[in-house]
Amino acid sequence: MTTNDDQHLIEHKTGSEELLRGRFLHAFRDTVRLPDGSSATREFIKHPGAVMVVPMLDDGRVVLERQYRYPLQQVMIEFPAGKLDAGEDTWDCARRELFEETGYTAREWSRAGVLHPVLAYSDEFIEIWFARGLSLGERQLDAGEFLDVISATPDELLAWCRDGRVTDSKTLSGMLWLQNFLSGAWALEWRTAPVDDAGR
Repeated sequence: MTTNDDQHLIEHKTGSEELLRGRFLHAFRDTVRLPDGSSATREFIKHPGAVMVVPMLDDGRVVLERQYRYPLQQVMIEFPAGKLDAGEDTWDCARRELFEETGYTAREWSRAGVLHPVLAYSDEFIEIWFARGLSLGERQLDAGEFLDVISATPDELLAWCRDGRVTDSKTLSGMLWLQNFLSGAWALEWRTAPVDDAGR
């Protein structure tokens, strides 16, 4: 939250140059006036936003994915996630991504919060959603999308986070939420999915 007390920190845009408009990323170089009156440049990426789902199975395990991430050249363990389509509601996106990537639909949903995974160089936000009362169907991966669906107990996932097997920032945030929800420290308010919900 920005207040009048933050004026000594705020930068003001004085110019903007588009660097790249790709299918996914939109990059800019802005000129800004710093709080002391001097100028600087800020290179950043605009992003449409995304959701991440923490799917909880009835036996206490959570659903995860293993996916190859090209920039890191390695397979990563993550909670299911995906970017928003233009004009898409975040809950609709969460239900769609969970179904498409894992085949699961959920009876109940709760919005936990939001995170900014790379705030130094992107305006990307990721909404964290919890899902429970899962039913398994047939997933519908996008063309060119390859991933394994796995499950783990919260204790196993916590150990993977500790040991560095899980380093994905959204999944680490999801684990923080999961740990506090299961302990009773953080509450969630649940809503029921539409009766005819097929995750799309």
